[in-house]
Amino acid sequence: MVWTAISILIISVFAGIFGSLLGLGGGMIVIPALTLLMGVDIKYAITAGLISVISTSSGSAVVYVRDKITNIRVGMFLELATTIGALTGALVAGFLQPKTLYILFALQLFYSAYSMIKKRNQELPEIRSIHPMAEKLKLKGEYYDKALNQTVTYQASSVYSGFGLMYLAGVISALLGIGSGSFKVIAMDHFMNLPMKVSTATSNFMMGVTAAASAGIYLFRGQIDPKIAGPVAIGVVIGATIGTRIMQRMRSVTLRKIFIPVLLYVAVEMLLQGLGVK
Repeated sequence: MVWTAISILIISVFAGIFGSLLGLGGGMIVIPALTLLMGVDIKYAITAGLISVISTSSGSAVVYVRDKITNIRVGMFLELATTIGALTGALVAGFLQPKTLYILFALQLFYSAYSMIKKRNQELPEIRSIHPMAEKLKLKGEYYDKALNQTVTYQASSVYSGFGLMYLAGVISALLGIGSGSFKVIAMDHFMNLPMKVSTATSNFMMGVTAAASAGIYLFRGQIDPKIAGPVAIGVVIGATIGTRIMQRMRSVTLRKIFIPVLLYVAVEMLLQGLGVK
C-alpha cells in the first residue's frame, strides 16, 4: 500500500514537470501509467487525470501569472469559445459520428505539427499586422524572458482562426470526452502568433478552470479515490513547481521541439481511433 502510494507520487512528479512545460496537464502520463502499469480501474484513472490537470494548473499558475507569462485576457477569451463549443457538442452528440471527428481532428493536428516543424528554429513570433479585434480586446502583453535575458512584447493576430479552433476543440471535447490542451497551445502559438511560452503557460491556466468543473461532477458521484488522487495531487504540484523553473530558462525552440513529437503522437492516436484500429 505504501509502495503503491510512493510509485504514484513519483509518476505524478514527472507528469507535473511534463504538463507544466507543455501546457498539456499531466493526464497524458498519469492515466496510462495508472491503468497499464498499476492496474487501476479506468474510471478512477480518469478522475486522477483530472486531479493532475487541476494540480498542474494550480502549481504552475502561481509562478506564470506572477511573472506575467500567462495572458489571462487571452485565456478567458478562448475559454469562452471552448465553453460554447462544449455546449454545441453536447447538443449535437446524437447526430454526429465520433469517428469522422477523430479523423478530421487528426488531419488538423498533422497539419499543425507540419507547421510547427517548419518554424522549429523560430525563437519568437514573426511580426504580423495588428488584428482589429485583438486591438479592440487588448489581446497583447509582455514578459521578461529569462533564457533570452530580454523583455518580449507581443500582439495576437488571426483572432478569428484561433477562436474557431477553440470552438471546434470544445465540440470534440464534449463529443469524445478528451482534453484539449494540445488544441489550446496550437490555437495560440500557430494561429494567434503568440510566443510559445505564453501559449503553454496560458493553456495550463485554462485547463485548470475546465478540469475543476468536470472534477466537481465526478466528486459528487463518488468516483474520486483519495488513495489515488492524494499522491497524484501532491506529486503533480511538486513536479509543476520544478517544471515552471525549467520552462522559464528554456528557449522556445527547445520547447517547440519537445512539443512536436507529442503533437504527432496525439494525431496518430486520434487517427487510429477514427479508423477503428483502436
